[in-house]
Amino acid sequence: MPRAIHVFRSPDRFVAGTVGAPGDRTFYLQATHEARVVSVMLEKQQVQILADRIGALLEEINRRFGTPLPPESDHIEDLSPLIMPVDAEFRVGTMGLGWDAESEAVVVELLAITEGEFDESVVLDDTDEGPDAVRVFLSTAAAREFAARSTRVISAGREPCPLCGLPLDPSGHMCVRTNGYKREITFDKSLDFVDPDVFDDPDLRAALEDDDDDDGQGDDTTDGPSR
Repeated sequence: MPRAIHVFRSPDRFVAGTVGAPGDRTFYLQATHEARVVSVMLEKQQVQILADRIGALLEEINRRFGTPLPPESDHIEDLSPLIMPVDAEFRVGTMGLGWDAESEAVVVELLAITEGEFDESVVLDDTDEGPDAVRVFLSTAAAREFAARSTRVISAGREPCPLCGLPLDPSGHMCVRTNGYKREITFDKSLDFVDPDVFDDPDLRAALEDDDDDDGQGDDTTDGPSR
């Protein structure tokens, strides 16, 4: 059976998005043109790699061909969620990235994961043999927008632990900096569980020592005006 190649030469939209709560998100890429919608599933790391490689490719084509690039910006035009329901065509195994000089477009190809090895020459090729694929042509502006949104989507996940920097889980967090003590996501702002050696903060250390001194004094009081 010939492979299916879903080609979008002028997509209305090509975005990364997620389904699920932080800590349990599934990542998708979704291409749309008019009523046509194609989604594929992939790993978070694959989204990050693709965004990084697109940025590097844009810089390279600017350097080699003098192709003008849109300026980098923190502003993202499209922050809307994925079109629901999300029905993935396949899970991505291999990704291809190229530059079509004729149309001055970045070409992104996403190939279905396969069992065993396959001839990588089928990437960005219309041969009948090989895994199913989604091929999207993006203007330099759309490619820049895709990379910026992808980075935003990735960073919108779980909050990092303030001690070790690893993502916090909805049910708590086994922090390596506290010998595995499990903490809730909402941290107590008191100093009760703060290890001064972690921060090496003299003021924090002094505050903890003052608390210990106060505890040792108990209810001992003296008469007369306080000074």
